[in-house]
Amino acid sequence: MSDADKKEVSSEGAKEETEKIKEDKKDDNKEAAQTEEKEKDSSEAEKNANSNAEEEPTDVKKPEKKASKVKNKPGKKESKVLKDEPAEAIGEAPEEANPEALPENVFPLFMTSKTQEIYNCKCDEDVTEENPFKFIPKSDILEDMKMRAAVCDFHPFKQQILDYPGEDVLIVYDFEFKHGQNFIVALTEEAKELLLKVSETEEGEAGEEGEEEEEDDTVYMYIPPEPKDWVSLGSEKEIDESTVKETRRKLKVSVKRIRRDFGAPTAFADRNVADVKDGAVDCTSYDDNNFDIKRIELDKAVQAISEQVTEGTQTDWKYPRNANTQTYPREYTEDEQAALISTKECSDFVNEVAFDFHQALQQNEIMNVFYVDWVHLGDGDDAFGSKADNHLKEYQSFTDLQFSKDKMITCIQWHRTIKGVVATSVAEKLSFDQRIDHAAKVIMTPSLILIWSFADPIHPQLILEAPDDIFSFAFNPTDPNHIVGGCLNGQIVMWDIAAHADRLKQQRGSNRNKKRTVLINKMGVPQENASLQCTQLLSCATDHCVMLWDTKASKMHTTAMYDDKKKAQQPSGVPDTFKHLDLIWKPILRVTLSKSEPGGDHAPTKFSIQERQGDRSALSSGTENRENDVTQTMQGGFHKPSSGKERTLQGVKTYVYVGTEDGEIVYADWMPQKDQDTGKIQTPKPAYYHVTHDGPVVSMQRSPFFKDILLSVGGWTLALWKEGVSSGPILESSACHVKLSCAAWSPTRPGVFFVAKVDGSVDVWDLLDKTHEPALSQSVSPTAIMQIYPFQVTQKQQLIAVGDIAGTLHILEIPWSLRQATPNETTSVANYIEREVKRRAFVVERWNFREKEKRELEADTKRKAGGMAAAMAPPTEEEKELRLRQEYEAYLNEEHNFLRELGIVQDEEIPLPAA
Repeated sequence: MSDADKKEVSSEGAKEETEKIKEDKKDDNKEAAQTEEKEKDSSEAEKNANSNAEEEPTDVKKPEKKASKVKNKPGKKESKVLKDEPAEAIGEAPEEANPEALPENVFPLFMTSKTQEIYNCKCDEDVTEENPFKFIPKSDILEDMKMRAAVCDFHPFKQQILDYPGEDVLIVYDFEFKHGQNFIVALTEEAKELLLKVSETEEGEAGEEGEEEEEDDTVYMYIPPEPKDWVSLGSEKEIDESTVKETRRKLKVSVKRIRRDFGAPTAFADRNVADVKDGAVDCTSYDDNNFDIKRIELDKAVQAISEQVTEGTQTDWKYPRNANTQTYPREYTEDEQAALISTKECSDFVNEVAFDFHQALQQNEIMNVFYVDWVHLGDGDDAFGSKADNHLKEYQSFTDLQFSKDKMITCIQWHRTIKGVVATSVAEKLSFDQRIDHAAKVIMTPSLILIWSFADPIHPQLILEAPDDIFSFAFNPTDPNHIVGGCLNGQIVMWDIAAHADRLKQQRGSNRNKKRTVLINKMGVPQENASLQCTQLLSCATDHCVMLWDTKASKMHTTAMYDDKKKAQQPSGVPDTFKHLDLIWKPILRVTLSKSEPGGDHAPTKFSIQERQGDRSALSSGTENRENDVTQTMQGGFHKPSSGKERTLQGVKTYVYVGTEDGEIVYADWMPQKDQDTGKIQTPKPAYYHVTHDGPVVSMQRSPFFKDILLSVGGWTLALWKEGVSSGPILESSACHVKLSCAAWSPTRPGVFFVAKVDGSVDVWDLLDKTHEPALSQSVSPTAIMQIYPFQVTQKQQLIAVGDIAGTLHILEIPWSLRQATPNETTSVANYIEREVKRRAFVVERWNFREKEKRELEADTKRKAGGMAAAMAPPTEEEKELRLRQEYEAYLNEEHNFLRELGIVQDEEIPLPAA
């Protein structure tokens, strides 16, 4: 029911109650007339009282008439408060006037239950018949009229309230609906004072009547108090304890000065403030509320012209030239070294500095001696507030009315070398059926990647066109001028923007990553990348495959390109960087994700591998040629003989986590193996998979601090996984009331990650603060958020890019508390992960124990029920499967122990049985 309907219903009810009250008044008048006839023989004073009762308003009840009789007895003084006070002159109606008339500027007001809740004046709760007054601040009424406009109950009196000079507006609860509504309101200061004064007068009369009745009926006697002995209840101890007492001797300070220094001349000189500690103190200005004086505004003008001097200078330009020099280190021969060590001076020197040397080593273990305090000075002083500020602040926003309006942002990538440059891909907001129905329109609409710069938030710096909507793209880690993207139709496209890089204002001599990375050959064997360039990429789609691509050209194809260089010409504006891949590019490795049981294959949407760009840990963990890999040969693996220049990396894990369209998390090996039954080289079955999420997996992110920790988001839940734990996630959240869209780890805090939702808000999770709910939730966009990507710009600034379904890219600044890691946070998060792994192992152990207990109970029940016949019954399918699984796990453990004794595998390389 609307507020207007409520007003009509309340008004009708009020009218009915008014009519009933009038009928009751008529009955009371009849009873009063009968009472007068019976009391004709009474005294003259009683007659006067009856006459006065007849002149009173008809709404007075019988008990009130009796009270008036008592008040007018002989010898008593009649109360004349209402007649003697000047209220009658102000505007009080005389006795013969209508008693129900309201004073001037006092109006009836109907307040609905919703309005009563807003102003905390609920009938019979906040305001009652005994206490009907309520003061409402004028500012609250004006704010309510702004929010609800004509729906507000005070809207008919809008102009009177605006002209009201006071701070609070008085409303009075009309319990009996005398004036047709449930409240009356005073819209001037005079009307408010009049209502309050009338209320005080009525209270005074009621008080005097009560006193007179008590004087008539009750006789009071004065009984003097009897003195009693004082009994201590401990109050003197409390007083004594709260008293401040001096418990220590007072300090005596004596200030002396040499006599000749009195009146001596003082000489001031300039000095550098950095020479003395606290040499300069900044007295910053601030607003002092104690001295808030309103200044009179004056219009004044002043003009000053500084002196101008024209000067010139000239420097000689030196043309650049290459220069080099070479020096040879001074080295001792072995004989000279032996002679020097055997001398007494050398031994004395070593004995003398040994203690200081050991102390320096201990200091290096305790603290970082290379920590530069000046670099980290003022880490907590940001531009938006104190360290306690933990809200995301709007920094910048990008949108284009032509290219990105009414389109959803599908992917966000920050430029790896140029600060302030971010790229987004946009796509049409259409479902699969809508794309089929509007195929012609979709084909004619350009599919773009927009590259934005903070220097120009209105126009994109570069626009990359694609044959279809791009749903994922990335910059090359070693050459950001190369961009690769995946289209909705299954195509993979590449761009080279080297010719247009100057538009992005790239700094001269941009730093490129020179670290060695990992390459994978056609057989899935990870090898060392000696070329220092990233040339391989992984892709996945819902066609049940994860593919590996290589952008390098073969030697034969390079020769053919050189011979036909003059024959084939590229279209205008298209670079020939990847000309050798056009229309003939094929993946070098195809990983098929087949389910262990029949019923279809896995449809991947996201994937994640453990190796990272520039990670050298794989090189230090031991490298050998796969020709001598006994483990791979025993497991039926296939390998290609090495050329001798590339080293096989044994420390690289060949397993990939894959999130599917059905909410599954699949853990599979990409390296093809030889099938023992068919003899074909094919992708092995997944090691295990779990149906964890209640929707398609939309995000899979590895922690930048722990490469074996993975964050997955799908549907309404999120989960944390640890590589090596096959029983399930170590942390799984409860279902959120809003669907989740994506997630990302914090680049500087190990225990913090961000989760975006379709209602336009971003949740911040802190594993060291809460693990069952987000530590912070903030609304960022009025529409659904599709992608987020945090990025560390500088040591004192961290931004997060948020793209919504309306095509707007929001750049938010992450506060100090969410970007600055706490002391030993990495260790604390590692300890938390270790505890969760132990808890998961305990849960699995309890599951197995309960399963075993259940089987024993069922077998015991069968024996008791059927005797020997039931005991000799054949095992069920579950018992057969469990027995086979236990035998297989025992075989894997024996095999691992045998290989470990041979020195072929390490302890952490434990084989994982299928789930």
